[in-house]
Amino acid sequence: MPKNSKVVKRNLDDDVIESVKDLLSNEDSGDESFRKSELMVDDQLDKDGDIEEGSDVEDERPAWNSKLQYILAQVGFSVGLGNVWRFPYLCQKNGGGAYLVPYLILLLVIGIPLFFLELSVGQRIRHGSIGVWNYISPKLGGIGFASCVVCFFVALYYNVIIGWSLFYFSQSFQHPLPWDQCPLVKNSTATFVEPECEKSSATTFFWYRGALNITNSVSESGGLNWKMTVCLLAAWVMVCLAMIKGIQSSGKIMYFSSLFPYVVLICFLVRGLLLNGAVDGIRHMFTPKLEIMLEPKVWREAATQVFFALGLGFGGVIAFSSYNKRDNNCHFDAVLVSFINFFTSVLATLVVFAVLGFKANIINENCITQNSQRIESFLKVGNISSQIIPHHINFSRITAEDYHLVYDIIQKVKEEEFPALGLQACQIEDELNKSVQGTGLAFIAFTEAMTHFPASPFWSVMFFLMLVNLGLGSMFGTIEGITTPIVDTFKVRKEFLTVGCCLSAFCIGLIFVQRSGNYFVTMFDDYSATLPLLIVVILENIAVAWVYGVDKFMEDLTDMLGFTPYKYYYYTWKYISPIVLLFLLISSIVGMGYNPPGYSAWIEETATEEFKIYPTWGIVLCMSLIGVAVLPVPIVFLVRICNLIDDSSGGLAAVSYKRGHIIKETSNLEDDDASLIHAKISSEMPSPNIGNSIYRKQSGSPTLKVDTAPNGRYGIGYIMDDMADIPDMPESDL
Repeated sequence: MPKNSKVVKRNLDDDVIESVKDLLSNEDSGDESFRKSELMVDDQLDKDGDIEEGSDVEDERPAWNSKLQYILAQVGFSVGLGNVWRFPYLCQKNGGGAYLVPYLILLLVIGIPLFFLELSVGQRIRHGSIGVWNYISPKLGGIGFASCVVCFFVALYYNVIIGWSLFYFSQSFQHPLPWDQCPLVKNSTATFVEPECEKSSATTFFWYRGALNITNSVSESGGLNWKMTVCLLAAWVMVCLAMIKGIQSSGKIMYFSSLFPYVVLICFLVRGLLLNGAVDGIRHMFTPKLEIMLEPKVWREAATQVFFALGLGFGGVIAFSSYNKRDNNCHFDAVLVSFINFFTSVLATLVVFAVLGFKANIINENCITQNSQRIESFLKVGNISSQIIPHHINFSRITAEDYHLVYDIIQKVKEEEFPALGLQACQIEDELNKSVQGTGLAFIAFTEAMTHFPASPFWSVMFFLMLVNLGLGSMFGTIEGITTPIVDTFKVRKEFLTVGCCLSAFCIGLIFVQRSGNYFVTMFDDYSATLPLLIVVILENIAVAWVYGVDKFMEDLTDMLGFTPYKYYYYTWKYISPIVLLFLLISSIVGMGYNPPGYSAWIEETATEEFKIYPTWGIVLCMSLIGVAVLPVPIVFLVRICNLIDDSSGGLAAVSYKRGHIIKETSNLEDDDASLIHAKISSEMPSPNIGNSIYRKQSGSPTLKVDTAPNGRYGIGYIMDDMADIPDMPESDL
């Protein structure tokens, strides 16, 4: 903003006041009540409020109580369960520490620029996703509706995961933990270990049978799992109570839900580093496999993780930023939240690999013990000569180094007969190389490791309480991405909308708490979000950079922030991000074409997972999820192209004069393809808020053309000057 802009604004304000005085002087001097009345001209540049349609009273838009509360809300939304169980898996799978290089590069290339873009449009226009994209380009207004649909789909199954965490949290107040050992089954003659558990493991059995009581396929419903139904109801009640007042209620909860996971992660890291084998796990994580970095798949998975880690396309980022002041430095917020998200993922990965290293060490010790006993039995029967065994070896207290020495000797001596002996190498790296992600990491691998912790119930309570908080933080942003656009667009009561949304989501979510519900969670996770969100973000990028114009957008940012953003963002928004996103979209579509739609089914008889193809109705449902999510985009586009909505109500705003007051009547804005900013001087540009359309030039009145005053207000003096040029204007029309 130019240094002398405040002086210019003050002079313009004085002109408006003088014009008001001239107007009042022409009134009947006998009307004392009118002379004492005050001309109320609302200064929207100083007040961050929305104006209800047809209302004379400004409805103040809620605002964050503090900058810290807002940052915690954005961090809570972006940092979720994926940081704990998806990022470590990708590190393990894609080259360990080498994976951090492509991830960090893509975070700078597409992550931060697109996150900054969503923060900017939300803060500038101060509406939810529907209002923002409808305002920038009415023909692309379906982007906002598509975001809401995707948010609703994600909320349906994401809250189920919170319900699972609540169930494990409630079961953690026991010693020993219920998944510590396999249950015993009694019959009339004997007591024996549950066969399904004996074939798998105690934690795996508890997850599939004790918690989910899962069926063998998606086609077998099995009825409702009442335990998970109650947990899902509790999860939705928590979300509803936290969101019923909008950011006034959820903002206060953010202090706990966003910060508590960091306390738990740090505690787990300290505890994990003290465990035997933790260093092996961390060393395995940070041992780079540089050759893997050259594979295109690694870069594609890194781009996908960056994309989803920041919550792009959901509308939650836009909704949260719309409650900011317009001069907030959202560029700083974008960089800060993005790097907090990145370092949280690294912290969670350290914790996971420290604990998995400990677990691998326990399994490796058991492996060495069992194979040492087998070697001793071979020595007794003479299959292996005792002369080849070094004299210092003590099989009752054998170390890992001694076992590997004996193993190598036997392998060389018994070269041809060695496979028949059935001995295992017992390498800790073999355990660490077993890729585990998602629910398998949180509810099986991690829970199994915690059973070996001292005071294991305490650590289990802390871990699952952390998962609940991580999930709730993301759910708050997801629900905000649904309610804020609808409230802004349709002016409904937020309390009623929140309760209705949560109630309907719970009813639909009952399909996820059937005995086959886990398969539907996998289906929704794979098909309801990935492809639709990619399409939404691509369209957002195109709408700003090519439809609205990146040059005008940069001017808007300069006016809003008080400084010009780096030229780097100009080129990323216009060229780099669209190209990368289109490549990601094409590769995702090709990947779906090569990989048939399927899921991992738990087979009770064999106690193993088996990949199965979805039945015909399942494939149709998968495609329907994608179609329904993106359908609003072409529908709104066709409606706008064919002019199926009557926008003839006239202009952006109507201003009438009555007893010294200016009455604001907001009308439809969707015909107006003008830019966000209409003034010629960027520092004096009025707000782009849809509800504050009084700032913008009237386009619907052919007779009376009223422009805003240069300081962004309607001054009566300017209205009077324009009216004076109109011949035969009756005085009563004033």
